[in-house]
Amino acid sequence: MKMNYFVFGTNNMNAAVEFYDLIFKGGEMTKLNNEGRMTLWAGTDFFFALAEPFDGKQATAGNGTMVGFNVSASEVKRLHQLALSIGGTDEGKPSIRSDRFSAYVRDLDGNKICFFE
Repeated sequence: MKMNYFVFGTNNMNAAVEFYDLIFKGGEMTKLNNEGRMTLWAGTDFFFALAEPFDGKQATAGNGTMVGFNVSASEVKRLHQLALSIGGTDEGKPSIRSDRFSAYVRDLDGNKICFFE
């Protein structure tokens, strides 16, 4: 079994799309769809999406839920700083953790993201 996609809920699609467009700019993720209640980006073998909840209720960040993006060490630093500069919050500055260089942020909806080498 192999993971195919990951979806974060959002309460402000426009702001969330702007956030992730900047995070994914210049990388392997390409926006495929930006219509209706879902926006989708594709990587080499992985899809990432933002969605307004189908049930119409408030989107919430899961406690213990996180998505990780494997990038170079320089990208860990750059993306962490970029995320903070566009409204994300720090959840762990770039450093070595368990033999991996990584950094953690939360997006505008409070979803947790890990950038790791």
